Amino acid sequence: MRIRAGLAAATVSGAVALAGLAAPAAQATDGPEITTPKMAPFTAATPADDSQGDTRITKVTVNGNSDVVVGVSKKSFNIYVTATDPSGISTADAILWHGTSLSEDDPDVDGAMGAEQEATCDNWSATSATCKITITAEGGDSDTAQLYDSFLAGKWNVAVYAVGNDGDYVEKDVYKNSWVKRAASFSGFNASPEPVAKGKTITVTGTLKRASWTYLKYYGYGSQNVQLQFKKAGTSTYSTVKTVKSSSSGYLKTTVTASADGTWRFHYAGNSTSSVADAYDYVDVR
Repeated sequence: MRIRAGLAAATVSGAVALAGLAAPAAQATDGPEITTPKMAPFTAATPADDSQGDTRITKVTVNGNSDVVVGVSKKSFNIYVTATDPSGISTADAILWHGTSLSEDDPDVDGAMGAEQEATCDNWSATSATCKITITAEGGDSDTAQLYDSFLAGKWNVAVYAVGNDGDYVEKDVYKNSWVKRAASFSGFNASPEPVAKGKTITVTGTLKRASWTYLKYYGYGSQNVQLQFKKAGTSTYSTVKTVKSSSSGYLKTTVTASADGTWRFHYAGNSTSSVADAYDYVDVR
């Protein structure tokens, strides 16, 4: 089977297996990142799926259907593949890959993440099973790092295969898509003074940052819209008071009028490459 052989090679090591592919320029918002040669334009090759017999994949879940968010440390997550075959399921596997074509004849892949161990499968019946594949995502330039550059943040493809006990199989280069994002966070968040007299001014400050997979550090994330929200003491719902844009270094500063006890927070909604982030501070109004 094409995927079974090809993916095994692609997932030995994200950095090593893809060493022959040039990487695009690093994102300028990551601080002192270097510029690497741009890779060749993406091809328009159509994914080449394959199958034999009556094995079917019925469901694939990546990280509980949530974004895979990776900071400067390793992040493990699971992919579950559910499949059926009249003879029963022998095994299944999956990887995440970044690019436009997994074809053996005309591949266009610049990132791949797969499991180091074989899948573990639970047989729910004589004909169906769900197999768990555990993947550990890692940034940086080590031999095991698949997220070797921050440009890899965004939409990834999910390739899967399943094998029946009778040798039948099915494989899909792009069964679905999953989002792999750089972790965002706030540092130095503070709403002050505390306590504060009712009607006086509260100053809210903090710095929005996001992880660089290239350097394994957090850098200020500039020109991003961040919501200042408030939850009155005794309630459970936040309301947006205003929107603040971060400076080029990610710094945020704004003022509001103290009206009641409660929790202030900066809320960053994230984007296609960066995760959601929140920071909180309770203020006593007297």
